[in-house]
Amino acid sequence: MGALIAWFSGSRLALAVGKWAAIALAISLFLLSLRRSGERAGRLAERIENREKTNEIQRRMLEVASRRPHDRDELAERLRDGRF
Repeated sequence: MGALIAWFSGSRLALAVGKWAAIALAISLFLLSLRRSGERAGRLAERIENREKTNEIQRRMLEVASRRPHDRDELAERLRDGRF
């Protein structure tokens, strides 16, 4: 049995199969790494987009609050209705 394993591991066929298997493994690991990087980038882009929306809304709220309408209840009503 040991002689059979030694003969197969030293044959050209075994070396070719091992080489192609190593190449296939390297390519598959590279593609998985790209996929993970893409997912991370997508999550970061979504997080930045949400933060920009939140900052824009807060900026408009502060702008409206700084104008100080004549009627204080008017500001509260506009904020409740979502009309900044």
